[in-house]
Amino acid sequence: MTLVYMNMALAFTISLLGLLMYRSHLMSSLLCLEGMMLSLFVTMAVTILNSHLILANMIPIILLVFAACEAALGLSLLVMVSNTYGVDHVQNLNLLQC
Repeated sequence: MTLVYMNMALAFTISLLGLLMYRSHLMSSLLCLEGMMLSLFVTMAVTILNSHLILANMIPIILLVFAACEAALGLSLLVMVSNTYGVDHVQNLNLLQC
């Protein structure tokens, strides 16, 4: 395993641990998710560049599109929750309420 893959695996693991540990604020959860998506993007891009697959070149771009959609939905949810409740604490949300 090369140094790039080890760094990306470490970045993914740290982001995952951050997501599991700091779940109290929605903003910190969104930042950890973005870190995970960024490490996956770099890993996929380096893997495809090393394997010289022509048809697989658009897979990292598709992942980047999904990451942008996830970020937009997360930020819109953050704005809605902070306007409604005044804080971004996840434990104050009642997700089963209609």
